[in-house]
Parts: sequence; structure tokens; C-alpha cells
Amino acid sequence: MSEKKPITVAWTGASGALYGLRLVECLVRAEYPVYLLISSAARVVLKVEHGLSIPAHPEKAQAQLCDYFQIEPGLLHVFGKDNWFSPVASGSSAPKHMVVCPCSTGTLAAIATGMSDHLIDRAADVVLKEKGQLILMPRESPLNAIHLEHMLKLSRLGVTIMPASPGFYHQPRQLEDLIDFMVARILDHLGLEQNLMKPWGYGSLSY
Repeated sequence: MSEKKPITVAWTGASGALYGLRLVECLVRAEYPVYLLISSAARVVLKVEHGLSIPAHPEKAQAQLCDYFQIEPGLLHVFGKDNWFSPVASGSSAPKHMVVCPCSTGTLAAIATGMSDHLIDRAADVVLKEKGQLILMPRESPLNAIHLEHMLKLSRLGVTIMPASPGFYHQPRQLEDLIDFMVARILDHLGLEQNLMKPWGYGSLSY
């Protein structure tokens, strides 16, 4: 069993399911325990964008994803949306770090207004009230005033708003390069070592 502190990750119904998959893969490969929350819409997007069918039952989803990532049970824990007895639902045991990747505008709104109808919203609320680190990766275009107001409100509360907008200065050659760009930025903000992307100014960049 890993002695590293767990990190909460939520997958919601925004486009960009591969970002979430790659993030969890990197975390568990580095032996960070992950508490994974998957919305119903996220399962639809995973099927459409990646052809991956995730069972609605948390235990079955957990078993499938452990096999998918080829990891031993214990590093990945999947909780259902109404599991109010899970660690992420209480400030006394919830991880101090949470990433919603990708983050739908509906989830963004729920977090910004303090709604806690589902476990994802409650987990984010717990991180906020306990002064932890919350990172949201919204994926929407164009953004309307409501989206922007919610982002501004959360940013003022210390939430990191990290839109899924990868850079191109690393000269990406394939889709995976763009995904890794954003996942590397998340890992950097979590303070975790990563070798997906070199810092600006290093590597083959020359002008």
C-alpha cells in the first residue's frame, strides 16, 4: 500500500475525457492513491470519445479501471454519487487536493453556488471549506457571462481555474502530446514530479 496521500479526481460530462484518464493513469503509476468520482454524463462522454464503457456500479467500475490501468487494487477507489459515507464527503478525512478533470459548466455552477446534491459537488465543497487545493479544468467554448462569473468567483476563493487549452510551443506531433501538456500542468500545480513536459526554456526551443 502506498504511503503517499490520496488525491480526489472527478470526471464530469465535459468533452475531454482523455485528460481525466491520463491524469489518473499518471497518478496511480506514481503510486498516489486516487479517490475517483465519475458522473453519469462522464460515462457517456468516455463511451463516445474513447469507446470505453464504465459500469455504473462503483465496485464494478473500480475493478474495470484497475484492469485498464493495470494496477493492483488499493490504489484506485471509485465512489458512487450518493455515497455520503465515503472519505471525500467529510472534512475529517477528505484529501486536501482535488482535481475536476474535465469540469462541465454544470459542475462549475454547482461548486460556485455551494450546491451539494451529488458527491462530486460535496467533495469540492469540502476541499473549499477545509482550505485545501481545488483545481478545475473546464472545457467549453465559447464561454458565456455565467461561466465567467462562476470562474471569477471561484478564483477569488483560491480555486485554480485551468481551462483545457494546451499550448503548442512544444511542437506537438500527436493528440497525446496535447493531452500530456495539460496533465503536466495539473501535476505541476499539485507539486508532483512529472516528466511529461519540460519547463519553458528547456529542451529544443531556440529562436
